[in-house]
Amino acid sequence: MAKTIFHAADKRGHAKHGWLDAHHSFSFADWYDPTKVHFGVLRVLNDDIIDGGMGFGRHPHDNMEIITIVLDGKLEHKDSMGHAQQIIPNEVQVMSAGSGVTHSEYNPDPDHKTNLLQTWIFPNKKNVQPRYDQKMYPPEDRVNKLQTIVSPIDSNDDGMKIHQDAWIYRTTLEAGKSLTHSFRNKDNGAYIFLIDGKVTVGDQVLNKRDAFGISEADSFEIKADATSDVLIFEVPMA
Repeated sequence: MAKTIFHAADKRGHAKHGWLDAHHSFSFADWYDPTKVHFGVLRVLNDDIIDGGMGFGRHPHDNMEIITIVLDGKLEHKDSMGHAQQIIPNEVQVMSAGSGVTHSEYNPDPDHKTNLLQTWIFPNKKNVQPRYDQKMYPPEDRVNKLQTIVSPIDSNDDGMKIHQDAWIYRTTLEAGKSLTHSFRNKDNGAYIFLIDGKVTVGDQVLNKRDAFGISEADSFEIKADATSDVLIFEVPMA
């Protein structure tokens, strides 16, 4: 029988730091919940709103695959590898921190907030050379189907590459539509995060920013009760 968990949006960790309004799906910084430390190798899923003209100063990372998805506004990224780029909605950024990298993240628009999702995935190989990638994913290419935005570095799948046997998909599922996803590996699980809308997975209804985890299953079905924006992480559970 499949194992499932439900994470309600209003049960996430919450921190308001003046210019930063952050919600944490998993334990992060000063917020700790022993039942929400990680889901398999998915360690962090932060839903951040950054005030105009503000951001994170330069700070270090190592041995983590960091994926940033901008939902609204702009994000300006600078790092020790020499990248200085802006990220906008429908773009995805991947940074393999590897042996060590520093970077800053800043909202360059003084008059508009930026909303982003930042996720951290444990790598399956440590101390690799740090690397950076950024790509636009057209929204029309994910209507009623899964758009692969991240995939393993040794795979031929679409999606930017990370050092982990994990995939990240996004779909815009129209009201009344459904899709079924079969796991790539029987030892993987899926963490389904509803960016917006209303869906049903199994017997569980998800509303905006709710999440649902499923493992020890062959597949799962998502039904859209309203037009919905869905993010799916398929990750090793150990």
